[in-house]
Amino acid sequence: MPTAVPTAVPRFLPRLVPKSVPRFMQLAARGFTLIELMIVLAIVGVIAAYAIPAYQDYLARSRVGEGLSLASSARLAVAENAASGNAFGAGYTVPPATRNVQSVNVDDTTGQITVAFTTRVAPEGSNTIVLVPSVPDNAESPTARVALAQGSVQGGTLTWECFAGGKTASSLEAPGAGPSPVDGATLPANLAPPECRA
Repeated sequence: MPTAVPTAVPRFLPRLVPKSVPRFMQLAARGFTLIELMIVLAIVGVIAAYAIPAYQDYLARSRVGEGLSLASSARLAVAENAASGNAFGAGYTVPPATRNVQSVNVDDTTGQITVAFTTRVAPEGSNTIVLVPSVPDNAESPTARVALAQGSVQGGTLTWECFAGGKTASSLEAPGAGPSPVDGATLPANLAPPECRA
């Protein structure tokens, strides 16, 4: 004769479980086992291992954007001075350093702008990008792009090209490649905007 299953539910179990469910199943429904919790922790760990480095790169790239924004006044000064034949840095005031941008300097001879970032973006020695200006060799029928010439009025449209670490040659379209930076850029390519990469 089969034994009867007790139908009384112990007081410590909630009354959510129907009385017809065997007692061993009622006990199993009380919570998670250690194995289940360990699996959840492992999944969270794997997700964090991928998400944290990607988020750190995202933060650094947004800080690089601040440096490019600060360089806009330097670009304007170089363009105005190139059109008037003055020294390229004439009238330009270096903006004060911020938490992310150490300096934005204009080379008086070439008009190239070097943006140096703080260690919040990249380590010292690998934290600069260079903006290189160029103009067509002939305003009417250009065949190449040339570097700005100090002390002479520049004709044609002034074009800027951004260089980060690893980019050593110009990637501008026709009428030809522009000049390379005098001082090499050192910011790692993964932190730079797409237009600054090789």
